[in-house]
Amino acid sequence: MEKREEIEAVYLDINKEEIEKELRAIGAEKTGDIFYRHSSYDYPDLRLDKDNSWIRLRDEGDKIILAFKKRLGVTSQDGSTNDEGMEEIELEVSSYEETAHFLKKIGMVEKHEAEKKRSRWQKGEITEGPSWDEIDNAARLLNLNPEAKKVCSVNQIYKIYGLDVDDYLKISFGGLIKKNSKKLNEQ
Repeated sequence: MEKREEIEAVYLDINKEEIEKELRAIGAEKTGDIFYRHSSYDYPDLRLDKDNSWIRLRDEGDKIILAFKKRLGVTSQDGSTNDEGMEEIELEVSSYEETAHFLKKIGMVEKHEAEKKRSRWQKGEITEGPSWDEIDNAARLLNLNPEAKKVCSVNQIYKIYGLDVDDYLKISFGGLIKKNSKKLNEQ
């Protein structure tokens, strides 16, 4: 089990090709694309949500991770202000389906399932920033303004773009499925 503060910043409305060009220019190498499937869980009374927390079950392809996540220093729910960070406790489990079944058996409900893709780049031995200062330094190397970074959850990012994750059962590359089970056209 690993407890740590997650240090992660997001930059919105970037040009992917330009960022990849900048990464290559500083000597970084792309190590691959990772496709994730994850589900978020809470109790039926949403007590974790009310505490800016949730349980996440994520299939990373080569491993399955169960995590407790808690947003720190929350001042907004819509991503209009940055959080202070994220507390994260992770443990590796052997099966996505069995762990999902276990969570439901102990009274949790699946809030939604989502898919996402991340491109992973590495410069020397570094794939992740060990501190906020290092994140800001990396941003400057990529010609990004550290003041423009967002420190928030993916759900807050969706809200910035007008999508409330709580309205959906599934968010995937194949489309969106609303909680009323009506599949929406691909967007």
